[in-house]
Amino acid sequence: MKRVAILQSSYVPWKGYFDIIGSVDEFILYDDIQYSKNGWRNRNRIKTREGTAWITIPVLGTGRFGQLIREVEIGDPRWAVKHWTSIQTHYARAPWLPELAPVLAALYESASTEPLLSRVNEMFLREICGLLGIGTRITRSMDYQLRGDRVGRLVDLCQQAGAGEYLSGPAARDYLEEDRFADKGIAVRWMDYSGYSEHRQLFSPPFVHEVSILDLLLNEGPLGARSYLLSTAGACASRS
Repeated sequence: MKRVAILQSSYVPWKGYFDIIGSVDEFILYDDIQYSKNGWRNRNRIKTREGTAWITIPVLGTGRFGQLIREVEIGDPRWAVKHWTSIQTHYARAPWLPELAPVLAALYESASTEPLLSRVNEMFLREICGLLGIGTRITRSMDYQLRGDRVGRLVDLCQQAGAGEYLSGPAARDYLEEDRFADKGIAVRWMDYSGYSEHRQLFSPPFVHEVSILDLLLNEGPLGARSYLLSTAGACASRS
């Protein structure tokens, strides 16, 4: 039975995001909805000596209220150099920085020429999935027809993708109407983020799970990072 997940793109998201990708057959980037400020679309956190710190891609927002995520333009191309410099500084002692530096440097250099936030996020997601050995098919919502209301669109996307199961993050429990999926023969599954073990992390304690996947990759390497992902052990469960 085909399992699908549908999420907005995020910038170098935490390990839980990649666990969702690794737990499905098709992952649909859902960037055909309105962009909202102060979310995870254009920023994430890294670990520093002073605690966690934000790395944020500046975007053009003035006078663009209501723009879709896929329409959001980056406001300053220098962001990529600043972010890569920051990562090199704060992860200078990370065991895997020397080996991953060429890959990440090239990725940031390529991303610096991309004007759209959504495309930058997709570039990083695909590259990191490759490093982690995640072979899930990644598509975009614009590849499909979008119909219906907030939940109806998700149901319809699942139908168009031929899904028998829809995997969702736990934050959607407040609004997702499972009966609308069930009416179309689609079972809803919920991602369970409990059970993560602590990996090597600079400037710990305290250990922080909710930081960019780059933290895990730079401290444990691609193969080691994969061993900390819950998707390898089947972390999905039906809602009780």
